Amino acid sequence: MKTPAGPEELDSWLPPGWTREEDGHLMAVDLMATLPVVPQGCTAAVETIGAVTHVRVLDPAGERMAAGQMAALGEAVVMDRVVTAEAYRRRGLGDFVMRELADRALRQGAVLGVLGATDNGRALYETLGWKKHATLAEYVYRP
Repeated sequence: MKTPAGPEELDSWLPPGWTREEDGHLMAVDLMATLPVVPQGCTAAVETIGAVTHVRVLDPAGERMAAGQMAALGEAVVMDRVVTAEAYRRRGLGDFVMRELADRALRQGAVLGVLGATDNGRALYETLGWKKHATLAEYVYRP
């Protein structure tokens, strides 16, 4: 379970069996077009299934270097599962994935982006204009 509240607010409300995991950050941004360019030596693969759009960045052999997805919810989109493989970090791949998702969201009529970020992800998203609006507490039920 993830909820936009600090753990100090939730710990006393949950019955035994619920364990706090990593806290994150609920973030949002007003979407803007950026016309992203695929990083040199890479290709981008985009697939939309229903309301979910998947973006993958592939190396010349077709192996996944980075990926992310978004779900359209009217004028808002939720960005999710944005990840860059360890060997390819710090090369602008996550930046490209986020910009590509945002541009596609705008073309679908969305104006607002929302996501839950880890500490590492938050650093990337802030460079793209995203703002933290709440702590995102994560709990797992383990009876």
